[in-house]
Amino acid sequence: MKFWDKVAGVYDLFGYILNGKVNMEMCKVIEENINNDDCVLECACGTGMITKQIAPKCHKLVATDFSEGMLKQTEKKCRSFSNVEVKFGDILNIEYPDESFDVVVAANVIHLLDHPYKALKEMDRVCKRNGRLIIPTYVNNENSGKTSLFAKSVGKAGADFKRQFTFSNYKDFFKEYGFEDIETIDIPGRIPCAIAVIRK
Repeated sequence: MKFWDKVAGVYDLFGYILNGKVNMEMCKVIEENINNDDCVLECACGTGMITKQIAPKCHKLVATDFSEGMLKQTEKKCRSFSNVEVKFGDILNIEYPDESFDVVVAANVIHLLDHPYKALKEMDRVCKRNGRLIIPTYVNNENSGKTSLFAKSVGKAGADFKRQFTFSNYKDFFKEYGFEDIETIDIPGRIPCAIAVIRK
C-alpha cells in the first residue's frame, strides 16, 4: 500500500505516456462491454484512468482501491461525474452483498496478488447472474520465456508481480477457477495487455 501511495502522483506518466496506446485500447474494449443501465464496480481503480473513461457509459460506478493516494487522483479526475462514487475497498474482501453489480472490472491487479483466486471468488460473488467480469492484466511477450523488463523494474521498485501471464495462458487461469464463458482480447504493445471478459 505504501508503494502505491508513493507513486500515485506520477503513475499517470506510465499510464498515458509510456504505455498509452495499449491502455487506451484497453479502455475502449472495457467501454464496449458496458451498457448504459449497468451498475459497475471497479476494483483497484488506481488513478482513475479507466474510471474516467467508463463513467459516461454506465448508470452507476463505484470505484475502489486500497491506496488513499490513488483514490485522491481518481477523485480529481471524476469530480464532474455525478454517477461515480470513489471509496476505499479491498479486492480480497469486497464489502457489498452477493449479486450487487452488473459488471465488475479489475484492471492490472490480478498479477500482483498473493491470493488471486480469492479475489476472483469475491468478484464473482458480487457480480449478478448473467453479469460480466472484465479483468485486464499486463502480460509478457509470447514465447520470450523470460520475465519482462517492466515486471523486473516495478518489482524492484516495490510492486512485485506474483504471476507472469502470457496471451496463451491467461485464459487457462480463469478456466482453472471454474469459469466457462471466457473471451480474451490481446492487445500487443510496449507492455502488452490481455483482457478477459467473463460472462456468468
